[in-house]
Amino acid sequence: MVEIPSSDSLLRRNELLSQEIRRRVDQLSALNTVAASVSQSLDLQATLQTALQAVLRVILVDSAGISLVDEAASELVLRAQHGWHHDFVSQPMRVPLGRGMSGFVVANDEVLVTGDLTGDPRLAVPEFADEGVQAMALVPMHARGRVVGILSVMNHQPYEFADDEIRVLRAIADQVGVALDNARLYENTKEQSSRLEAILNSTGDAIIATDNHGHISLINATAEQLFDLRRAEIIGLPLRHAPLHPKLSAGLRRAMSAGESADTIFEVPLEDGRFLSAIVSPVYAHQEPESDRQAEGWVMVVQDVTHLRKAEQARVNFIRDAAHDLRNPLGVTLNALSLLSEELGASGSAAEIIDIGLQGLNRMQVLIDSLLNLEHIESGVGLQCKDLDVRDLIERCVADIRPSIIQRGQTLRVEVPDTLPLIQGDMHWMYRALINLLSNAHKYTPAGGAIAVCAYVQDDDLFVEVKDNGPGIPPEAQTRLFERFYRVPGPDQDIKGTGLGLAIVKTVVEQHGGRVFVQSKVGQGSIFGMALPLSSRREDRRARAS
Repeated sequence: MVEIPSSDSLLRRNELLSQEIRRRVDQLSALNTVAASVSQSLDLQATLQTALQAVLRVILVDSAGISLVDEAASELVLRAQHGWHHDFVSQPMRVPLGRGMSGFVVANDEVLVTGDLTGDPRLAVPEFADEGVQAMALVPMHARGRVVGILSVMNHQPYEFADDEIRVLRAIADQVGVALDNARLYENTKEQSSRLEAILNSTGDAIIATDNHGHISLINATAEQLFDLRRAEIIGLPLRHAPLHPKLSAGLRRAMSAGESADTIFEVPLEDGRFLSAIVSPVYAHQEPESDRQAEGWVMVVQDVTHLRKAEQARVNFIRDAAHDLRNPLGVTLNALSLLSEELGASGSAAEIIDIGLQGLNRMQVLIDSLLNLEHIESGVGLQCKDLDVRDLIERCVADIRPSIIQRGQTLRVEVPDTLPLIQGDMHWMYRALINLLSNAHKYTPAGGAIAVCAYVQDDDLFVEVKDNGPGIPPEAQTRLFERFYRVPGPDQDIKGTGLGLAIVKTVVEQHGGRVFVQSKVGQGSIFGMALPLSSRREDRRARAS
């Protein structure tokens, strides 16, 4: 015989079912509310408070708190509380990782439910007992596959946490964990960005950055002042539309179009007598093999080096005048020692001492001749520019330096196309410039190393480059390489040289309407190059430069 429930029993059962459905609906609604609330802000403190208020709408207890893992300090730090009797946030409650109930939750990634905490030996912070908590659930919060904190819910009266409430707390804790981790990452990024901006604006160097499309993405305060720009007006502009000095824009565009992974350095003499030195460097966002990397943007650092150029010019003037004054007495001394050597004969200690003196005087003579050669080429007097075949120039220089290359076991590779357009140049001085570059590579490339000389046409210029796999040059030294007498500090100081070779190269090339450049990375060798205007463009180039 089937027992038919009474109408009261059915009503009671329906009421309980309705209550359960409403409770589940409320829980789902609360989960959605939590998800929506914590995703609306990247402000860490606002997210913390929003999360706590949403939790207390779901679980009918008195109070809740959120503690976050501080990995640097190896602590769990209470960052927000709601409904507590005492303030444990102003002076944050800190629990060493691995200690107490929270340490158990973090270490084991498990929910911990407990009742009355009075006298509980698991309390890592004894003062917490003053809260009078009668029931508590500690739930781990996750983000990116790890525990980032603990969501705690508490009641000051006895309370039994149902299984479905624990499930809801787990879901809420993970939602809050992800949101808090995002907020913390955002705050860290914002803090780093602010610190970087402060550093960029405090430096005396002008800094301009572009993205990989050539649009300006950053300009610091020094650049605004140096170039009379306004950040709000220039950010986002294509570089070609930016009101920069044409030579600066051209140098940056050249570096970007060349696609080189090394820094590019060039100087810009301004019409008002100032000199600017610029370093253009590619920026990479991802660590990839060098052969596969593509620049994500470019940074140009510009220094006003006018004071250095003035000091250099004063030094040059002094040394030039001294060279003129020393030439005659030096010649007299050389002749006198040579005559004395002939009188004493070819043997004996006196003759040996005289020979040492002659060697020193000859080195002085070479130095003085180099200085006077610089003065001569700078004046432009006697410069005989004719149609010049760069291929023929390279072949002459290579033939002359090859014996020295072979003697040190180095290899010399020539990469020159069969035909190259002519340039207007003085063969004597262009030979001097290129042989200086080859000699420089030969001196600083280790025995058994590789050197290459190449030539190619790009836009309106003919490029001649000398590459080596020597020790490379640090960026801070590259801006001074073409200065007179400058030698890169380091172990190569014992290599003989006057410090004038690259200065002569720069002077010769500029007298031909061109420019010099260097690209180098420490440990990866160097490229020294000359960009020479083609014959059809040389006069226009020199007219613009003057």
